Amino acid sequence: MHHHFLLHKPHGYLSQFIYEKKRSKKKLGELYDFPEGTMAIGRLDEDSEGLLLLTTDGMMSEIVRSKTIEKEYLAQVDGMITPEAIEQLKKGVEIGFKGIRYVTKPCESRIITELPDCIGEGRRIRDERHGPTSWLSITLTEGKFRQVRKMTAAVGFPTLRLVRIRVGHIHLQNLKAGEVVEMDSFQITE
Repeated sequence: MHHHFLLHKPHGYLSQFIYEKKRSKKKLGELYDFPEGTMAIGRLDEDSEGLLLLTTDGMMSEIVRSKTIEKEYLAQVDGMITPEAIEQLKKGVEIGFKGIRYVTKPCESRIITELPDCIGEGRRIRDERHGPTSWLSITLTEGKFRQVRKMTAAVGFPTLRLVRIRVGHIHLQNLKAGEVVEMDSFQITE
């Protein structure tokens, strides 16, 4: 029988269980006693937060990572994001990926004026003296390395904080940072 988990990955953790390099890093196994064979489905980089699905079922991992499953992120960016920048993001922007130029697929994006409760306080990014920040939502069906960060930088608004709030039809909801919930299965699609 397979095990499935939802995790609100806190900032500062790697989306993995083993890290072989010299520097000590915080790993997922420090948050919960996951059964042997548990793997993260997709990744959130060390600086990112939010919904991470974990499973012992390799087939489920393939389904979730497919190009048909939407992943929604909220990004706090440097400056006040403009409607023009949102339109650029929607159409696709050029980013670097593995040393080559890549144009992102069209996606959904919008300015966020009120944050959902699931975002929580988070860590302090900076104080107001360094200028304004704003939030946007980006929903992708692809997931290149640090893609959202590269996309917002490409339109002139570097990401300061990034939180994944949805994978398919699974939402972060009221999970607090570091909290894990075991599920019977994942209802990714309706």
